[in-house]
Amino acid sequence: MKRFSIVALTLVTVLSSVRANLGDGSDRVEELYGNLVQRQLRDDGTVSVLYHKGRYLYLVIFGNDRSISESYSHVDGTDLSEKEIEKFLKTNAAGAKWSPANTSKERRFKRGDNRAGATYGTANGRRALTIRELPGKGAQRGE
Repeated sequence: MKRFSIVALTLVTVLSSVRANLGDGSDRVEELYGNLVQRQLRDDGTVSVLYHKGRYLYLVIFGNDRSISESYSHVDGTDLSEKEIEKFLKTNAAGAKWSPANTSKERRFKRGDNRAGATYGTANGRRALTIRELPGKGAQRGE
């Protein structure tokens, strides 16, 4: 039983370290998301950073050196599959479940703890899943 627990803990640690999440610091995000393509200071004091790794582009917005919004899209501009959308939502679940909150124009999701929301639609000219902290909900980690 002890051996199983150690193996399970190791597996969970490895799998959780594969992707960054909302709330992660810029060092962790940069380490996991690959090549930095563009960095831009925004008018509101946040920083947007575009990364390219494999077949994905990751657009991350940092506030106070912490990820507050992440957009996931294919490099070639094609739609994300249902499986990919589920994967990115699960990565950013923080222990809560996502549920659909669709509108007529775009797909929306809300997280069960009401700390984050997601939209699948057109962002920056390409189809992307954007997950962001909801205003006034605070940090997801280390509050």
